[in-house]
Amino acid sequence: MRVFITGSADGLGRATAQTLLENGHEIVVHARSTARLGAVQDLVDGGAAAVVGDLSDLEQTRDLARQVNAIGHMDAVIHNAGVLHSPDIFTVNVVAPYLLTVLIERPQRLVYLSSGMHRGGHAELSRLEPGTDNVTYSDSKLYLTALAAAVARLWPDVLSNAVDPGWVPTRMGGASAPDDLRLGHLTQEWLATSDDPAALTSGGYWFHQNREKPHHAARDERFQNALLDHLAGITGERLA
Repeated sequence: MRVFITGSADGLGRATAQTLLENGHEIVVHARSTARLGAVQDLVDGGAAAVVGDLSDLEQTRDLARQVNAIGHMDAVIHNAGVLHSPDIFTVNVVAPYLLTVLIERPQRLVYLSSGMHRGGHAELSRLEPGTDNVTYSDSKLYLTALAAAVARLWPDVLSNAVDPGWVPTRMGGASAPDDLRLGHLTQEWLATSDDPAALTSGGYWFHQNREKPHHAARDERFQNALLDHLAGITGERLA
């Protein structure tokens, strides 16, 4: 299978790319800038393709989608990239995955990296109004989980799921993070490529290959639609 993974220069994204490449899949890795391509050079040497784009910049995100489409049809896209502390947290964690979802030729499977912290997110879109600057990491992951559920509802021909990778020892998670690093990327690999009947389902929120119940707002169609309307207004692109 051909799989595109955002944010694959380090952390869980790189681990996912390396494992899938070793398992014989065609992998497209992503780096924020050409300066970061060195971090994935070994994967490229091993057969991966590479694309470049800063997800905090909407025009670069659009160009990233064009680069991916030029490579060919993706069987799966794993929206792994994210930031924990940044003024661009909403753009990188939510707007960019939305825009890539709309612009990349529709794959068979979509996986969105959420977080258990999404349960502490606020389901008030008023936090997104210009000048408020109130969006937290937890908020962004709630919005992303709602996006994954909305795509599952609106695109029944696509398997769309959200994954909580756990608190794992990556650069973002920190060296003292208590969860298992291997389990942190196993579920997204499984959802993207496995023919296990459980992996061939849509609309789930997963933790270590177990389906769990997300924040109630993530499955609220009115909240999903309001979020999609807001994202369409920002990007000028509407989810079909």
